[in-house]
Amino acid sequence: MASGTVGVYSGLKKMETCAANGGVSRSFFGLGVPSCRVSRTRRLASLANVPQASSTTTTEGGSSSETDVVPTPKVIIDQDSDPDATIVEITFGDRLGALLDTMRALTNLGLNVVKANVFLDSSGKHNKFSITKADTGRKVDDPELLEAIRLTIINNLIEYHPESSAELAMGVAFGAVPPKYKVDVDIATHINIYDDGPNRSLLCVEAADRPGLIVDLVKIITDISVAVESGEFDTEGLLAKAKFHVSYRGKALIKPLQQVLANSLRYFLRRPFTDDSSF
Repeated sequence: MASGTVGVYSGLKKMETCAANGGVSRSFFGLGVPSCRVSRTRRLASLANVPQASSTTTTEGGSSSETDVVPTPKVIIDQDSDPDATIVEITFGDRLGALLDTMRALTNLGLNVVKANVFLDSSGKHNKFSITKADTGRKVDDPELLEAIRLTIINNLIEYHPESSAELAMGVAFGAVPPKYKVDVDIATHINIYDDGPNRSLLCVEAADRPGLIVDLVKIITDISVAVESGEFDTEGLLAKAKFHVSYRGKALIKPLQQVLANSLRYFLRRPFTDDSSF
């Protein structure tokens, strides 16, 4: 893991220690996820240390208006579209600028932004980055680093566009203005598993967003020996939407295993999020 992620995941040192001491690890994009318990107290407390670039600007080249209807912020982390890079897409209506400080903050995580482009559609301005790890030149395959990327982007979004804080679940941890309402986890939680050919299945998860969610989901999946091959993780306002291509011993998940996985995820996602809860 790049040194820049240490501040974000100081609360996950227990996972690293467990792995070093022989803890069971399972595959996620080719990397292991230690099978041990992690306190969310440490994880939540560490969020204040998310790396960010220093800047004297307030809008990162974009615009802000207190009188406008605040659009829904969206952060997409796409592991499917490009075999060689992780694709990150950020949308916040038409309010975002070039996001130079966000790119610098990602560089502080030990990443290279190898391509950046902007396009417009009816939903607003989309800033899209292709990211690789600086030390290997390859796409990001570590769930902890993927979560660090997500939190870094959200932190910078709230820093330069404080009005987004009330539209994001992370506003509780990062922003001055928390969300105006809480998502009903029972209503928001949806889990579906579909066959995606003979050798893998497509797992779709929609739930209330929370810090550390990428790591949590991957751990639950891999704890029952299901492999995560690729996927996409979207943050849309207060909600998180994930799609994972998964398999069991190189084959699609059979119905009983699908049920076990869905029940495990549903149980976790419907539990109230508290600082001191753990796996």
